[in-house]
Amino acid sequence: MTAYRQAALESLRQQRGDARALARAAAAADPESVPARLLEATVLVLSRDVRDFEAAGWAFARLSPIKHVHVGALAAALDSDLGLACRIYDEILATDPDDFLALWAAQLMDYFSGNADAMRTRSARVLALRPEDHAVLSIHAFALQECGLYAEATNTALRALELEPRDLRAEHAVLHVYEMRGEAAEALRWAAPRANDWHGAHHMWWHLALFMTTLERPRAALALYDQKFRDDTPAVLIDASALLWRLQLQGVEVGRRFTPLAARWAAHAEDAHCAFNDLHAMMAFAGAQRFDLAERLLAAQERRLTRPFGANFHMTRLVGHPACRALAAYGRGDFRGAEALLRSLPPVAHRIGGSHAQRDILQLTRAAAAARRSNPTRGENHVFALSQRLAAA
Repeated sequence: MTAYRQAALESLRQQRGDARALARAAAAADPESVPARLLEATVLVLSRDVRDFEAAGWAFARLSPIKHVHVGALAAALDSDLGLACRIYDEILATDPDDFLALWAAQLMDYFSGNADAMRTRSARVLALRPEDHAVLSIHAFALQECGLYAEATNTALRALELEPRDLRAEHAVLHVYEMRGEAAEALRWAAPRANDWHGAHHMWWHLALFMTTLERPRAALALYDQKFRDDTPAVLIDASALLWRLQLQGVEVGRRFTPLAARWAAHAEDAHCAFNDLHAMMAFAGAQRFDLAERLLAAQERRLTRPFGANFHMTRLVGHPACRALAAYGRGDFRGAEALLRSLPPVAHRIGGSHAQRDILQLTRAAAAARRSNPTRGENHVFALSQRLAAA
């Protein structure tokens, strides 16, 4: 195994560093190595950036003549059949539970599809055979918290950290538990001695910003925004949009921050590759009042809906397109229309992907729209209480 490939796999195991860059370096260093090329193609196909997805197609083209169990899963993923890809990965894991790439890829695909039960079932099977593997423990911990099993998730994540104190995925799972339990102050105390080691881990800082928002410390949350969310990768842009939109829903003055954020998203306005991306791009466009970009995004989604195949077709049709229309309406001040669109989302809205902590933005926006529809001058003071009532309805 080359040093680059080992480093890339370790990056995936700890959720640290740039696994994509390391995987590409591994393939470049040893272009005849099938494992290195498989690693590169797998990491690329699971990027939320359509440009990486297209690069995965070229990487796959060099692999397609090779008979290897992973090649079939890659082919399914490139056809946007994530269900078939996961079934192939599960077959791989049934005979080789040590195949971490198969576990990582399948878990991420189910995460993108909002299928938490499948995540938990798969990681439990592998954990039964690898009970002392910190990476498997942390993957299972994240799946457990997505299924609402918070005590078990915490214990599992802490066990992973006993085995590998730098397992960022395990720390991430613990932060999610704090978020779902509403324990913001406790989360900040737990994170304080660990945060200095979160180099480049913008998503961890996003969680801390959410806790600061909950504790009514918007200036601290905005300071983190200004310091930690400068890259233009979709993952960073998603967190940046989600944070500013939440703060705005609470009535926090975010200044002109939406304007440069919308400009950073502009290159992705017509991707229509991932409904989850589209949703967050629309937050930036609506927040910045860039309705020219909002219309480009909606038109691209409508073009995508003329090609009825693949997982993103269904995500866009059922959730992505109506939710983006709702955000655009909200940005224009049409709170009645925004609330009606969000209220009409089907019970499978969770299939847009992401975590519970990320997807609740739809419920928060619906609550804000309902509050502003009835009383525009007081709405922001009641958003979070109303969101709880709407969720229970």
